[in-house]
Amino acid sequence: MPVEIELYELLGVAVDATEDEIKKAYRKKAKEHHPDKNINDPDAGQKFQEMAAAYEILSDAESREMYDMHGMDGLTGKGSAGHGMDPADLFAHLFGGGGGGPMFGFDYGPGMGGGRRRAKGEDSVIPYDVTLEDLYNGKSVKMNMEKEVVCGLCKGSGARGNAKPKACGTCDGKGWTYVQTQISPARIGASRSQCRDCKGVGEKLKEKDRCKKCKGEKIVKEKTRQEIFIEKGMADRQRIVLAGAGDQEPGIPAGDVIFVLKCSPHDSFERSGDDLLTHITITLSEALLGFSRILINHLDGRGIKVSSPPGKIIKPDDSIILRGEGMPIYKRPDQRGDLYVIIGVDMPDEQWLKSVDQKALALLLPPKKLDVEPLPEVVDEADYESSDIVDVRARSFPASQNFFDHGFPSQFGEGEDAWVDDEDEDDEEPECRPQ
Repeated sequence: MPVEIELYELLGVAVDATEDEIKKAYRKKAKEHHPDKNINDPDAGQKFQEMAAAYEILSDAESREMYDMHGMDGLTGKGSAGHGMDPADLFAHLFGGGGGGPMFGFDYGPGMGGGRRRAKGEDSVIPYDVTLEDLYNGKSVKMNMEKEVVCGLCKGSGARGNAKPKACGTCDGKGWTYVQTQISPARIGASRSQCRDCKGVGEKLKEKDRCKKCKGEKIVKEKTRQEIFIEKGMADRQRIVLAGAGDQEPGIPAGDVIFVLKCSPHDSFERSGDDLLTHITITLSEALLGFSRILINHLDGRGIKVSSPPGKIIKPDDSIILRGEGMPIYKRPDQRGDLYVIIGVDMPDEQWLKSVDQKALALLLPPKKLDVEPLPEVVDEADYESSDIVDVRARSFPASQNFFDHGFPSQFGEGEDAWVDDEDEDDEEPECRPQ
């Protein structure tokens, strides 16, 4: 009877379940708890990853045996040598998606002079490109991967049949050799270095005694199919951990596969924490007389219709805030941040001006400004020449620095011209909450 049965209970199988029964149970549970089918459950993604981690441990004969004998302690080396980490910490590491630095277990023994042996295999860190739409809507991704697994023929010994390795003749079984280094013309220093012949193991197999499948390497390449779920509201550089899905090594549990999300810049939206920012352009007629139309095509395909208040004149670079139209909040997808909209005014062109009665138009528009009073003593005339202010700004701020790097401009949510689309919060200044 195993000392712990939590992983078996997680998959809903008996402790003496066969490999096929564990596989079938995992597939059934994975379909039942898949995040795509449980969009209203903010913990669905976490449950899905936990079951995947439990399956990785129980589907491998070596890690399952270690778990049955010593529970989670056995997966850290604590069950055999008493130097492992707390099992609750390991479970949080495997299932909590936190990741971290190497964890250490029991002593090596002869190898490298009493060093420390890792309690799990190396983690594989993989950058994964996503779009802002992926982080807004969520996404399930299946992919083919290749990893190293313990050779099934020799069970990780590297030997054929009952063949036994012999002590390495180069290092006399120590796993290291002395290397001399010239310190000065009159001094030579000596230091330990891993044995090149046995790679620090201290033992070697003869060519004829090596396993036919792995050629004495103890591990072989195997193709697997993995699935990750990008949850709504996840952030750029956030990590998704597939516990136990990494490369295997004899004698220790497999490492993790860690996907690091890398969000590409979006053409229309910028993100700051749970909030979004976008720019839209209206016509001069809309700026003066108001509008009621779809202003924004959102990241989920919805059209967002906005109506300006009657009698409101909208100036270039005025800003509005649309409450609850920002990013879904991670682990709380029913709640969303805010969407900030900066408005530009598209001025009519010369062709339009030629087509209207300019004298009648002048009577409708506010009067032109006169020269300043009193007049300066010296007045010079300068030629009118169009320019591109973008070039000037590009020399002032690097292209890698976006709008949020310098904060919102002073008019964004400030002053009497700011328009907040919330009648209960007319006097409140909108704010951006940077992540």
